[in-house]
Amino acid sequence: MAENTSTAETVRVTVAEDRKSTPKGGGEDQNTATMGATAIKMQKLVAFPLMIISFLLSLPILFSVIWLLYMRHYDCENLLQLPKLQVGIVAGLVVVFFVSNIAVFLRSRLPMPALILVMVPLIVMLTVGLALVGAYKMESRSIPGSPMWLKSKVLNDESWNNIKSCIYDTRTCDDLIARSYMLKSYDFTTTKLSPIESGCCRPAANCDMVYVNATFWRKGNGVQVDSSTPYNVDCDLWTNDQTILCYNCHACKQGFLITIRGKWWKLGVFLVIMAIFLIASHLLLFIVTMWEHYGG
Repeated sequence: MAENTSTAETVRVTVAEDRKSTPKGGGEDQNTATMGATAIKMQKLVAFPLMIISFLLSLPILFSVIWLLYMRHYDCENLLQLPKLQVGIVAGLVVVFFVSNIAVFLRSRLPMPALILVMVPLIVMLTVGLALVGAYKMESRSIPGSPMWLKSKVLNDESWNNIKSCIYDTRTCDDLIARSYMLKSYDFTTTKLSPIESGCCRPAANCDMVYVNATFWRKGNGVQVDSSTPYNVDCDLWTNDQTILCYNCHACKQGFLITIRGKWWKLGVFLVIMAIFLIASHLLLFIVTMWEHYGG
């Protein structure tokens, strides 16, 4: 009997220990499951804002497409075939807008193909933007719209003959005369002129010429206003003939170049900034997606 009693007590102790140990193991599994659920929740909380940010970053691209489509071309810009480049950039931006949002939609199902799909047009967009701001120096001579390309076109004599005829046909200098007809010499010198008006419609400031009106100046005594300033060859090119004025002057070419280059430089800066932000956004979204799939 004693042996049976001892055996029964041993069984009861073993069962009791098993019951105590079972809840303990279940608690560890429950804690692990809770931590996993929390991690997944955190991942989703990070991924959703990134998806929203990627979408919001694509909206300025859409707005820039509308702006480029309805923006008036600068006078004589068509002579350099820049409107065709503008249409090409518009088409590329439309592709970037749709591809960016498609990649966001596909990111959970096909993360790697989605990343590759969006990175190709974004890298092209970044490359074009860098070219337009002049990041490639000598290489950009062959890239339409880049500063070096614009300079080579404007300074080319054959191209400039067409451009200066176009500037004359726009009656820019005639409009300046009408706008400043009643101004005296001092008032005219303080008037803010556009780069083309300043370079093409009037002589250089150091030519020592006497103001009559906006496009008619009498030559002075031939003494430079500032003797420390090198003689300006544009002074010899200036004439009061309304069909010539300073259209052959270097200042006129620079004025036209500044006007055209400003537009394309700003567009290049926009493309670079948007490409960098979108690349960063999609890379972060890809990392979070990989974390969701394999990190938990």
